[in-house]
Amino acid sequence: MIYLDNSATTKPHPDVIDSFTKVSTHYFANPSSIHPLGGQAEKLLETARRQAADLIGVPKEAVIFTSGGTEGNNTAIKGVVLEHQSRGKHIITTGAEHPSIHDTCKSLEKLGFEITYLPVSTDGTVTAAEVEQAIRKDTILVTMMHVNNEIGSIQPVEEIGNVLKKHPKVLFHVDAVQGLGKVPLTLDDTGIDLCTFSGHKIHGLKGTGLLYVNHTAKLYPLLHGGSQEAGIRSGTENVAGAVSFVKALRLIKEKQNNPQNYILKSLHDKLMQALSQMEDIEINSPEQGASHIVHFSVPGVKPEVIIHSLSQKDIYISTKSACSSRDQTESHVLAACGKTNEIASSGLRVSFSYENTEAEVDAFVEELQQAIQQFKQVLR
Repeated sequence: MIYLDNSATTKPHPDVIDSFTKVSTHYFANPSSIHPLGGQAEKLLETARRQAADLIGVPKEAVIFTSGGTEGNNTAIKGVVLEHQSRGKHIITTGAEHPSIHDTCKSLEKLGFEITYLPVSTDGTVTAAEVEQAIRKDTILVTMMHVNNEIGSIQPVEEIGNVLKKHPKVLFHVDAVQGLGKVPLTLDDTGIDLCTFSGHKIHGLKGTGLLYVNHTAKLYPLLHGGSQEAGIRSGTENVAGAVSFVKALRLIKEKQNNPQNYILKSLHDKLMQALSQMEDIEINSPEQGASHIVHFSVPGVKPEVIIHSLSQKDIYISTKSACSSRDQTESHVLAACGKTNEIASSGLRVSFSYENTEAEVDAFVEELQQAIQQFKQVLR
């Protein structure tokens, strides 16, 4: 099997599964219970919180464990606007966001909030100056992705955060789900107030994740109950999930920080070069985008035809975000980048992990070429 759909989800690492199993077996008590078993579970949870904080370079108190990217984004965005709506109802985002940001903002419009969807350039990015120019007296939040989940463009979020320091009443939320462990991001002193991470994108388990919440950011909780996770996320904590997430985080950081590990860059460049030599291909990913994502279109060919053909050869890629891949309409990200409907509705995404190889890229390119040629012959 050649699995090239790692931006949709990754295969859990055996050590991650092992950690989840061990904690579930031996530390199953409720961390809120006052008996010794509960105390052990609570201690383990706080150890995981401290380790996660160290790995992403933030204070322990800023770590809120969640079920993943969608919950993290909803908690951050809705939590901010519901808490601070008395001083403004204006939100700034971009026109090329993941559905968990885009659809959340759309839902808030029904509640009377006003959203500015900044237009992106052809490579899917905005500038810090454009963000600052969009700020109004009633602006309370700026929210956007670090790495675009479809085409891999990298937003200058640290630069934007530093500009937003001049506007302390405007909170800044970053969705860092796609970049974690692959594209460097500094949270400390960069003006980023909230940041979302997910476990299943880094060989962790689905249903695990983390939301960074700066001590200055006040959120209205979406879940009320036992006041767990600093009152932001009530509900009995998933200790095994938190521990397994930290295990995955540690493993992916080791890969990222290994100075000898150039595999993602090698895979990216090899595939980009091969695609650039194919006349039937339109490359959508920017040259300087994230190394683990390559997005392209085959105009005139439905994406599902290519995906089905490749899957018969045990090769797996995707179209756009897995959250919207069953929607047969054009990619709103490609449309926002100015692509034609033909290009925007025929996109295909290849996404790598550190476990992929150059031989797999060669095999993929060969099978892709065959699939395109077979489709052309059918049309004749």
